[in-house]
Amino acid sequence: MPEEFSCQISPPFVSLGSDRDIDLDSTLQELPMYNFSVEINHTGIEVASFLEKYPLLPGVILVEQGNFIGMISRRRLLEFLIRPFGQELFVQQPLAVLYSYARIPMLLLADTTSILTAMQLSLKRSPELLAEPIVVKTESGAYRLLDVQELNIISWQIRGIDNLVRYERSQAQMIQNDKMANLGRLVDGVAHEILDPVGFIWGNITYVSSYSQDLLKLIAAYEKELPSASQDINQIKEEIEFDFLEQDLSQSLASIRTGAERLKKLVTSLQNFCHIDELYPKPVDLHACIDSIILLINSRLQGEIEIVKYYGQLPPVYCFMGQINQVLMNIFSEVVDTLLNEAVRQQLHREDTKTVQKPRIEITTEVISQEASNPNAPDSRWILIRIADNGPGMSQELQQQIMESFSLETKNSKNTSLAVSYRIITVRHGGKLNFHSQIGIGTKFEILLPLV
Repeated sequence: MPEEFSCQISPPFVSLGSDRDIDLDSTLQELPMYNFSVEINHTGIEVASFLEKYPLLPGVILVEQGNFIGMISRRRLLEFLIRPFGQELFVQQPLAVLYSYARIPMLLLADTTSILTAMQLSLKRSPELLAEPIVVKTESGAYRLLDVQELNIISWQIRGIDNLVRYERSQAQMIQNDKMANLGRLVDGVAHEILDPVGFIWGNITYVSSYSQDLLKLIAAYEKELPSASQDINQIKEEIEFDFLEQDLSQSLASIRTGAERLKKLVTSLQNFCHIDELYPKPVDLHACIDSIILLINSRLQGEIEIVKYYGQLPPVYCFMGQINQVLMNIFSEVVDTLLNEAVRQQLHREDTKTVQKPRIEITTEVISQEASNPNAPDSRWILIRIADNGPGMSQELQQQIMESFSLETKNSKNTSLAVSYRIITVRHGGKLNFHSQIGIGTKFEILLPLV
């Protein structure tokens, strides 16, 4: 009799899943799953024969006229059959009777669920359900059984991959930090070598200006005392263009002073950017940091990008200056690249220059207050640095990619400059890095640093 009924049940088969290597993004679709659906009117002895024939089968999917009803695991089914009088009570009875007694909460997941998420949900079940298989619903509407042991093995493999990625990322970060430290020392040495001659020029330009004015006064006094100069003196004055020299000398000295001052600021900005941070944060003038970065990227602006500053009254902020400079450089580089690319695109398409806005970057700094989550706690105060452009804006897909890279548990192996900046602000400084973008309007980056 059992053989006659058993032939009416389709034998179980296993879907082998995907052939690609398991990684952090893998879903349940890539795991082997069991398909064994039995109509609920079949008896327990029929199913038991299949469980004996297929020892790896984790359970049975119950259907009624093709519609999903539930699941009975191998463990639960055998427990009822080996109970006292279990065979007499359930062996010849339809599965509907057995299921009414053996029904327990089951975990039903879509096959698009990530393996790590499925593992977390599985472990949240009560202890007596941890060994129960998981029911997986495919995109086609079919139901499969996933063995928890298989899920455990694969999830631990993924954990190993995750740890390896974290280790490689930490090693890469250590190498990058070491490179930046060595570069900082090198730049600092070169800057000192540049500042020494600049110091000579800067220190002596005042005396040269004073001496030249004194000599011009002396010549004027000679001309007053000796109005009729000799022919040789007049010839020399014509040869050296004395009248022009007298007017241009002070302007030339002023240009030398301006150049020396600009070179001194540039070298100082370069030193600040490559500053090697100490173990503890120190008070920093954020406006000076911003001005230094703008000075360093000034050559890239090419006179095409307008920078407008709306500086508020900011107190010194305790932070790691070298890292803050790196964040500012990353954001400004991102904004400048976007604006320059958009300017080139407009030129290639020969758009009407009357309707094209000039590329513009607005920098706003201020102290803001935010309400504390605890009503009894005082409001928190933050330093806000907002860097906004009037560029083309970002697509939703690009914004999603950036947000995914911001996650500390990111599965994205590419460590972008904005992702590094996010970790510097949030992890190292306890702050926040937000961005908002709208197509056709522009992008706005906001750096929030806690004010202690």
